[in-house]
Amino acid sequence: MAVELRSSVKYGTVLSFTVLLLAYWYRSPQSVLDERLGAVLSSLLRAERKVGMNNIARPRVAIGFGGCVDIIVDGVTLLNKIGLQPTNQPLHHDYIENVEQLAESFAYFFAPGAASERLVVNDTLFSQLVEASRELPGNRWSIGGNAPVMAGRMASEGCDVLLGGSFSPDFNDYLSEHITVAGNTVEEPDIHLILEYPSGATWGPYTSRRANRYIVHSDDHNPYLDSMEDFEKKLQGFKPDLLVVGGLQMMDNFPFNQGEREALLSRLAQLLSSASPQTNVHFEMASFVDEALMSDLLELVLPHADSLGMNEQELPNLLSLLRGSTVTVLSDPNPRVATVLDQMRELYRVVNLGHRQRQAGRGRPLTRLHVHTLAFQAIIVTQGSQWKNTMSATAKASLTANRHVCGSSDIDPSKARLILDESFSVSRTEGSQRIPLQESRPVSCWTEDEYEICVAPVLVCTEVYQTAGGGDNISAAGLVLQI
Repeated sequence: MAVELRSSVKYGTVLSFTVLLLAYWYRSPQSVLDERLGAVLSSLLRAERKVGMNNIARPRVAIGFGGCVDIIVDGVTLLNKIGLQPTNQPLHHDYIENVEQLAESFAYFFAPGAASERLVVNDTLFSQLVEASRELPGNRWSIGGNAPVMAGRMASEGCDVLLGGSFSPDFNDYLSEHITVAGNTVEEPDIHLILEYPSGATWGPYTSRRANRYIVHSDDHNPYLDSMEDFEKKLQGFKPDLLVVGGLQMMDNFPFNQGEREALLSRLAQLLSSASPQTNVHFEMASFVDEALMSDLLELVLPHADSLGMNEQELPNLLSLLRGSTVTVLSDPNPRVATVLDQMRELYRVVNLGHRQRQAGRGRPLTRLHVHTLAFQAIIVTQGSQWKNTMSATAKASLTANRHVCGSSDIDPSKARLILDESFSVSRTEGSQRIPLQESRPVSCWTEDEYEICVAPVLVCTEVYQTAGGGDNISAAGLVLQI
């Protein structure tokens, strides 16, 4: 009897184990993906929490320039409302003069899902677009502009911020108590129209490959950097740990008087060159197509920055100009890791070669480069430089991408997916090392020559709330842990 009981118990145990084993083997592919996503999320959160902000003095960050009110609408719905028919000829335009150019330019960037921003030089057309946007159901209004968006993120992450910009009286009511404004008061703020679209959206024969946005503006204040004088005065007493410059794309193709833009950028160069050696300087790139402006930026602004931030479109554009070629208007919106890393290495090398060739005491070497893409974040930092916590900063940038685009500080794995491959090559050079994506340690870091490289996968949001401002939030979040 005892033998029979033991046999039945043993048989039951084996049967239970077999059932569990079969259940594990025959899990649905979706459940396997869900488990992997959850594991990567937990590991990224652990990496982010490795560096706390609670027991340190609030870092001081000064950010310029400009700001605006964003009106966020569904792009296709807006174009349909104004009766704009899809064009049969997508074309790049440096600026927008009429509805035909608007249709051609929107289609050009919409199909590949590439972010873009263009100046509308036709005031009547821009006013019509604004009025139509006001009437659209579901439109949203928010504080916009590179500087205010980065300021908002950094204040929420534990920094005290000096913000340079000219804003309307009620603008300050929407800013964090940890943000101090330096600049003039204006009655009518500049307005930017954000034409958002989800992945798979259609406009006539065109289907977007990924969620993104097309921005149009017609600014009166931002191109002139008219807060710079007050910003510079307050900067001296503020003594920032980090000085950030962004929003200069508002100068792109703007009809300045002869020599006006160069004079403004020369003043900015003086401001940057006077920054204390203990103050890090970061320049946030944007969508530039004006080659004369880019030439001025390469000469007057970039030499004074020891950190650069940009997306997958802006990286090859900047690199092309540094090589002596022309503007690259549209690049692969979903580049491979190896391609981006090779471009980052070349940019790092070319910029620092230029620094060494300049007269002693002019400018700063590039010691940090952050590139954000849909699928991953990549940061290069010079070893022994003042930048710290690169691994945690890369993880935080990745998590912030999901938080901003999904519109929630809590990340829901059911509204996210990984599109980074299970392994990636560190270079396009034949025989280069491949690095696997490890769920328990998803941020991959390694050293090359004199710098450290970190790459982190992004949990890509599948229920998009907003793409506009993504780069500013991501760059700001990455910087917070490195100053």
